[in-house]
Amino acid sequence: MTLVQSSTRLPCGNRVLDLAHVHVMGILNVTPDSFSDGGRFSRLDAALRHAEAMVAAGATLIDVGGESTRPGARAVSLLEELERVAPIVERIHRELDVIISVDTSTPAVMRETARLGAGLINDVRSLRRDGALDAAAATGLPVCLMHMLGEPGDMQDNPHYDDVTKEVSEFLVERMASCAAVGIPAERIILDPGFGFAKNLQHNLSLFKHMEALHALGRPLLVGVSRKSMIGQALNRPVGERLHGGLALAALAVVKGARILRVHDVAETVDVVRMIAAVESAE
Repeated sequence: MTLVQSSTRLPCGNRVLDLAHVHVMGILNVTPDSFSDGGRFSRLDAALRHAEAMVAAGATLIDVGGESTRPGARAVSLLEELERVAPIVERIHRELDVIISVDTSTPAVMRETARLGAGLINDVRSLRRDGALDAAAATGLPVCLMHMLGEPGDMQDNPHYDDVTKEVSEFLVERMASCAAVGIPAERIILDPGFGFAKNLQHNLSLFKHMEALHALGRPLLVGVSRKSMIGQALNRPVGERLHGGLALAALAVVKGARILRVHDVAETVDVVRMIAAVESAE
């Protein structure tokens, strides 16, 4: 299945994302149990200040998440997720010039945050929860589909692939077909290989090495590896010491054609993107 990417301009609510350029997406976890920054931004004022800082540092998207998807994370009720996410989406939309991405798998959260100003649905479950496909279609927003097998609670229980890149590609093709069936066209889809989700270190490294193969699907790629365990395992570094490894992967992802980098460390990643762009634009 090969799709032709007809335009680099992706409408995201009342804003447009020009994917002719690489963009940095800042992570805003409003959860108490995120693997990297759990609890730091669960208060509305702290979350808004952090979003402001990331926009000032060069983020063109802010990804707001109210349900941790780290390995072993507990489930979150609909009401709890809405109470975490909806107020900050509303405030960011009102106060900041940035595209808001909502990291959710919950249909009601998709609908409500779209109403409040979100411009992108970023679903680690690829719209596989009951009602998610229809909810995403109803919003009219673009969606990011990510590869994951199982659920966060069990996804790292001995994952197996015969050919990880091929199987990730096949999964994403199937999810794109499901989207098409409910009226979400390919032009509204971004793809995420799902580094760290149902994959061991060797799976992650192989998938990253062969990431170019996913361009055959014809859609922009989002890469999220910031502070993840693949860096920790490869370099023997704890979460707080993974910046340099993450920046190396960010640079490599840009070279391999990624259009969006989802990161915690916005300013440093923006420098990476700008430096690569400066070299590539030279005579």
